[in-house]
Amino acid sequence: MRIWFKVWKENRMLNDMVVEDNSEETRTHKIFNAVDKASYEFDTSKPVWLDSTIREFKRHGKARFTQDNFVDSVDFDYLEIHVLEED
Repeated sequence: MRIWFKVWKENRMLNDMVVEDNSEETRTHKIFNAVDKASYEFDTSKPVWLDSTIREFKRHGKARFTQDNFVDSVDFDYLEIHVLEED
């Protein structure tokens, strides 16, 4: 599985990274592990999966985490997650 993370502010991509996970974990575990890695790399807290975020991710294979998804204040408009490739 390959997941692309992008940090956006004022319609500009500030940072991005791709997390690849070829383990035997479940899809959900792979996604949560990738979010943990991206949060560490971008030096931000882990986002909270709201119901609307889960629906968007299930429907489109991508989602946006805005300030509402974070307990701490963030210095970007949103963090986007996009599944590029699944096993």
